[in-house]
Amino acid sequence: MESNVKSFIATVLVALFFVLALLFGARNEQLVTISYFVAQGEYRLPVVLGVVFLAGFLVSWLFAIYHITKVRLQLRKANKKLEQLEAKLPVEILPPSTQIEHQAKEVNA
Repeated sequence: MESNVKSFIATVLVALFFVLALLFGARNEQLVTISYFVAQGEYRLPVVLGVVFLAGFLVSWLFAIYHITKVRLQLRKANKKLEQLEAKLPVEILPPSTQIEHQAKEVNA
């Protein structure tokens, strides 16, 4: 639940920054010259701001998704290893909550 709230707040903040960039650009209608490596073009400032903001957001989002997926896979691997190690321990050594789970597994097996 807490991560849903954080995700919602982050989404709202990104949307607000995007709207602010568009409002800033709407108040500044001048043309901006963009020089590429081999070419040059003139674009309105709101378009440049919107494209640059969106490109930065997408790149950041892709990096975040990569790292989140990597951490989730590491966590899943660690949990599997923990379950294997707990299965090898005698029941008396396990914490009480795990003892109950372990005994329930034995009864169901």
